Amino acid sequence: MPTWPIPTIKELLEPTLKHMGFELYSLDQSGQSGRTLRISIDHDEPITIEDCERVSRIAGPLIEHSNLIAWPYDLEVSSPGAERPLRSHAEYQRFNGKRVNVRYLSGESETVVEGQLVAVDGAGIAVQAPGARGRAPVIVHIEWDDVVAGRLAVAI
Repeated sequence: MPTWPIPTIKELLEPTLKHMGFELYSLDQSGQSGRTLRISIDHDEPITIEDCERVSRIAGPLIEHSNLIAWPYDLEVSSPGAERPLRSHAEYQRFNGKRVNVRYLSGESETVVEGQLVAVDGAGIAVQAPGARGRAPVIVHIEWDDVVAGRLAVAI
C-alpha cells in the first residue's frame, strides 16, 4: 500500500477549507488498496451533499497540482457523521444538549452511559440518562480524567 504525506496534505488543505468556512475534521488514507483519500469536513451547520461537492471540486485540483500523490487515487469528502466522535472539551460544549454515548472509568472498570448531555464545564460533563426500569432519569457526573471516549448518539 502506498503511503501519502498526510500531514503535508493537511497543511495544504486547511487554509483553503477555513476560507471556505469549514474545519478539516479528519484526513486519512483508506480503501482496500490504500488509494482513497478521505476528507471529513465540519462547520456549525449540518454538512450537506453540496458542501461535500464544493470541497471536492476545490480540494481535488489543489492536491493534483501539489504533486503530493503521484499515482491515481479516489477522493472522498464527507461529514464526521451522525454519531461522530467527540474529541475535545470544545466539541462537548458545542453539542451540549444533544444525545451522547460516553464510555468512562468507574473505579477499576469502564462503564457506558447514553443520554442527553446536560452540562459541560472545566471539571467534566453531566449526562441525563433514563432511570432503571421506568424510574426517574438520573444525572451521571463524569470528570474529564475519567472520560475514555464519547460520541454523539442517534435516538431510534
